[in-house]
Amino acid sequence: MAKVVPIEIQLHQKSRMLEIAFDDGSRYELSCELLRVYSPSAEVAGHGPGTEVLQVGKEDVNISAIEPVGNYAVRLVFDDNHDTGLYSWEHLHDLGANKDEKWQNYLDRLDAAGHKRSTH
Repeated sequence: MAKVVPIEIQLHQKSRMLEIAFDDGSRYELSCELLRVYSPSAEVAGHGPGTEVLQVGKEDVNISAIEPVGNYAVRLVFDDNHDTGLYSWEHLHDLGANKDEKWQNYLDRLDAAGHKRSTH
């Protein structure tokens, strides 16, 4: 499978959405909350299957900076001071392609842990 590369990354801070277009023609809008709770950092993703750490209270999180990392990833700096995840192009593409499934998984995990999302 050929590696995908983003051709456009645009942050919409007011709506807390990251829009990303790839060279394969796909285009996704990913919420900052989804990006934050699926951070590839060890403190969120853990160190292997089953060691993920459920993130709660991230409904209003926003991205304050996007920093390029070589030609393979970006570091997303969130306004809750989380900045340790390197989002590879493959990770971002996977989040976009599987957004609905991943979002439902997150909601199910919150529910199972007894947490409710704040919807203001």
